[in-house]
Amino acid sequence: MINDKPNELNSDPEISRLIDEVISSSLNDEQYRKKMQRRKEIQDQRIADAKPDKGLIIVNTGNGKGKTTAALGMVMRSLGHGHKVAIVQFIKGAWEPSEKGVLSHWSDQLEFHAMGEGFTWETQDRDRDLDKANAAWNKSLEFIRNPDFQLVLLDEINIALKLGYLQVEQVLAGLRQKQAYKHIILTGRSAPQALIEKADLVTEMTLVKHPLKDQGIKAQAGIEY
Repeated sequence: MINDKPNELNSDPEISRLIDEVISSSLNDEQYRKKMQRRKEIQDQRIADAKPDKGLIIVNTGNGKGKTTAALGMVMRSLGHGHKVAIVQFIKGAWEPSEKGVLSHWSDQLEFHAMGEGFTWETQDRDRDLDKANAAWNKSLEFIRNPDFQLVLLDEINIALKLGYLQVEQVLAGLRQKQAYKHIILTGRSAPQALIEKADLVTEMTLVKHPLKDQGIKAQAGIEY
């Protein structure tokens, strides 16, 4: 099939080429202006051709830090827009998460449920962990099905999947019950491939250095919790 918009096929490579030329070349003002103008044309065309709003399935995974932190940034944005948000934490819960204290200021817009009992090496009770994970999933389903909530964060659900506390088919079936406009964020390392394929946005956090592993520095208030 003949493409009537040939520039769009290779927009990302062209953007990369333009950026490389701007960085590496000695451009005069007119050359710089033309390259930035072309960069803007590509971006404007991409936005013009984009689909209307759609509720996204978002996965934050990988061994690096920041998966929950990034998700909470989206929570803050949604609250700022006046949306109703629900957070269900599948692992944390043995302690009172500090983020819960901050977000309590939005109690009219936010429901926060820390339903786990800590990391598996702390609980040392698989049956109890299974029960807690399934209770957290049932609570999650309430928010997924509830049309009043614009955003639902399922924090560390990927860990529950990895450990076999939940089945990926079970979670995928639940995600299919969401309203078309609703965003759902699923965090935790080792996200299953089937969930990654279902998602609209997937970010993998890469571990480069870690204070505990590299320097023996324990978790600190305001950074890890």
